[in-house]
Amino acid sequence: MWTPDITVAAICERDGKFLLVEEVSKSSHEIVFNQPAGHLERGETILAAVVRETLEETCRHFTPEALVGVYRHEAQNGKTYIRFTFCGEISELDASCELDADIIRTHWLTANEIFEHQSLRSPIVVECLKDYLGGSRHSLSIVKEL
Repeated sequence: MWTPDITVAAICERDGKFLLVEEVSKSSHEIVFNQPAGHLERGETILAAVVRETLEETCRHFTPEALVGVYRHEAQNGKTYIRFTFCGEISELDASCELDADIIRTHWLTANEIFEHQSLRSPIVVECLKDYLGGSRHSLSIVKEL
């Protein structure tokens, strides 16, 4: 039975720059840039997943404020990803945390720097940022956990 991978991501903006992670791709072993993002775990809510993944990948606490969009991507590795992208507030660095092993470092980049970047993890990075910049915001109440 075919099952897509469910992922979450956070768009974090501060002073006109966006927080990205530089990481080693598990599938290609290349260094890529992505919004803080990761997989939904069994028994976890979608909102809890984006908060957890952002903390693990950036050592910063994320408070989701809106759903930017839901994105479907068929990757070159043959997998289909369904990504829930949120925007919200991000804290300062929490010195008591350690970055995930796959994360090299974090970066604050302008939208133009991201659009021109040659090593993005997937086209979703640009698409959800364009939607965010275009004002796409949906109430968190649209995400129902039953």
